[in-house]
Amino acid sequence: MDSNKRPEDMQRITTKELADEFINQEVEKVRKQVGNKKVLLAISGGVDSSVVAALLVKAIGKNLVCIHVNHGLMRKGESEQVIEVFKNKLDANLIYIDATDRFLDKLAGVTDPETKRKIIGAEFIRVFEEEARKLTDIEFLAQGTIYPDILESDGVKAHHNVGGLPDDLKFELVEPVKLLFKDEVRVVGQALGLPYSMVQRQPFPGPGLGVRCLGAITRDRLHALREADAILREEFDKAGLTEKVWQFFTVVPDFRSTGVRNGKRVFDWPCIIRAVNTVDAMSATVPEIDYAILKKITDRILGEVYGICRVLYDLSPKGPATIEWE
Repeated sequence: MDSNKRPEDMQRITTKELADEFINQEVEKVRKQVGNKKVLLAISGGVDSSVVAALLVKAIGKNLVCIHVNHGLMRKGESEQVIEVFKNKLDANLIYIDATDRFLDKLAGVTDPETKRKIIGAEFIRVFEEEARKLTDIEFLAQGTIYPDILESDGVKAHHNVGGLPDDLKFELVEPVKLLFKDEVRVVGQALGLPYSMVQRQPFPGPGLGVRCLGAITRDRLHALREADAILREEFDKAGLTEKVWQFFTVVPDFRSTGVRNGKRVFDWPCIIRAVNTVDAMSATVPEIDYAILKKITDRILGEVYGICRVLYDLSPKGPATIEWE
């Protein structure tokens, strides 16, 4: 039987009881596959890799080595949450790499969106490879492959950017959630005790804020983007919109607009709020957000985020627009 094919009679994981049963089965499978050897995992803070990390900690404890690479393009507080959950609460064997300067130096002056993506992906592989080569007795590589990845890539996994590791590393793959759909992975994550905010994390592009800081990325504009995004997420949480809106984020383009601050003319950036609802991400609609909520978000961004002088709400559906701007 094809190990990458989901059995037709496989029951959908919709409850904690079913999730617990799945976890127990996978823990045994992992222990049988790995034995007392070590497993390496790149943990991004996203749903898939986080759930795999928590499951493998349960199965093999310190024999799981997690590497979290902060490329400087994470949302506010995300790397800190990874450290808090996995190192402090789950006592995982976590290696944290702050590669912010390395990534941003590589991206300096680069304006083309696809070139930015390639630089970020390639640099991530290099950093991960460098760390992997420092370790000994690693024979397995865990990945957060889920079933849609297999269906969409015909078995070729590149979702977490570790598919490009050199062949001489010769890792055997460990993919405990590869037959699950995203909603099932979330149920399993809840059963494993991961924080709600991590399990229900929105889709977030691999290049992170790099594709929302439009054009050439600068540190000051990236900082403004990160702060504005944090305000948006906080206010959507307070308004009860986090579970009602599929995805929402801010975008800061690489041009300035005339504004007035403290009675003086300034040339600061606009900030664009993007929110969409969708079922499959192939098409998307824009939700009608109450004006009072948008006004509060606008007031906070303009009052708290240095360098922003305008806030706009993107009303464009997909298509003709895409969900992300780059």
